[in-house]
Order: sequence, then C-alpha cells, then structure tokens
Amino acid sequence: MLPTRKFILRNSGSLIKQKVSDRRIANVFQRIIRVGENLPECVLYEDYPTNLVRLPELLIGKYAVIFGVHGAFTPGCSRTHLPGYINLADKMKSDGIHEIICVSINDPYVMAAWSEKYHTKGRVRMLADPSGEFIRAIGLGIHMSALGGYRAKRFSMFLANNILKQLNVEPDGTGLSCSLATSLDYHKHVSTKEGPEDENPNKV
Repeated sequence: MLPTRKFILRNSGSLIKQKVSDRRIANVFQRIIRVGENLPECVLYEDYPTNLVRLPELLIGKYAVIFGVHGAFTPGCSRTHLPGYINLADKMKSDGIHEIICVSINDPYVMAAWSEKYHTKGRVRMLADPSGEFIRAIGLGIHMSALGGYRAKRFSMFLANNILKQLNVEPDGTGLSCSLATSLDYHKHVSTKEGPEDENPNKV
C-alpha cells in the first residue's frame, strides 16, 4: 500500500524537526579540545587537493598560532580577522612563532585565491579543511545555514610542540573579540626561539 500524502507530510515534518534537533545537539555537545592536549591527527590542504598538510607532524618542535574563520572572503574574516594576523605576522615570527595558520572549512582552491587576494604568503599559511574533519575533531564547529552549513567558530590557539597552551573561542562562536590577533597572549609560553623540543608535555 502506498503512503498517503498526509503520512508523507507528517513524517517529513518530523524529519525536519529531527535535523534541527541534531544541529542543536551538535552545537552544544561537541567535545572541545582542552589546554594540555595534543592536536588530533588530521589532514589539511594547502593551495591544491594534492598538497596535504598533516597535523600534528607540521607542529612538532615548533611554536604555532592557529586561528579559525567562518569562511574565505566573508566580510568579517576578510576585513578584520585575517588582516589582524597578517599585520602582526612579522612581530609574531620575531618573537619566536614558527607557524601562523588560518583554517577554514573551504576547498583549497578558494583558500588559495583568498591568500592571493590578501598577500598572505610568507606570513600566514592558509589551510583548507574541506570536510570539516579538523574542526570536528577539536570540537569548534558551528552550524550556519546562511553560510552553507557546518563552519568553524571563530577561535585562536597557541601551541608548543603540538601541545595546546592557550585557546580563545568567541562566546557566541561568531564575534570578533577574543579570537583576534591582538588578544593572543603567547609570550609567557615562548621560552626559546629555537623551538620547544625539550618542553615537558605535561607542563601547561
């Protein structure tokens, strides 16, 4: 027996409600990475789908800053978030930071175009997380239907030898305050410009 139109509509409504509920649950119950933990093993992409960047391999023996944005070419990220890190990149590197990384749930071609537009080469590495694997693994995603679905919250973090030392996440996931470059206080964690190879992994 074929289902009636009323049955289909009723169950379609239930399915929509379930999807909305799932999104709310995902936003609330993500397990956020904690200070003192290592970044999970994930693959990001730089410029091309064939150019893989493996975390945490990239960060071993280095001081690193990573910040997350909603998306390439979005207004707040383009006008404020990314330029802040570009402007302070030389200062951060002179202070001993080896890697400054921008991560977004975009494809690598879009990130490469954004990089070219804002001249980030040599200052900020633009890494793509197309499927959101990395953002999910650290628990810093947010559902934004206006931007196509699952996106990164705005955040910044400082790492030493792949160990998370500082994490700043915008309270609503979307603001531009604590995740800005000027709000990142990494100086107390940078002991030597050569790198943190000998740092005790349990010291936070």
